[in-house]
Amino acid sequence: MSIAKRVLRPERLRQVPAHFSWLDHRLVREHYLEKADVSAWALYLFLVTVADAHGLSYYADASLSRRLGLDPRRLARARSDLIGLDLIAYDPPLYQVLSLSAAPLPVAARLAQLHALLGRRP
Repeated sequence: MSIAKRVLRPERLRQVPAHFSWLDHRLVREHYLEKADVSAWALYLFLVTVADAHGLSYYADASLSRRLGLDPRRLARARSDLIGLDLIAYDPPLYQVLSLSAAPLPVAARLAQLHALLGRRP
């Protein structure tokens, strides 16, 4: 059976960051690593490794469980954690590794935008 791949979140296609690494340094700088357990990061690394140029891959749960040594509940939790962190999109059996969200604007920039929306000067 052939699975038709389609980009799940076109607005979040991965790009090679300026520091040239598929693993964005912001995973460390913005403390993503502390927000999930080792199972989630094992799944993330696997998906990054097998993904095509659009971040797409498809592996059945049984294959992922076997390759990562995770029972089905732990795999489901790992996937849920990565979805919750907005690092992957999932539409069974299709995965898309997402780019990291844009960094939040500094407070001063957000205030300037708010003032502009309200027609005021800061």
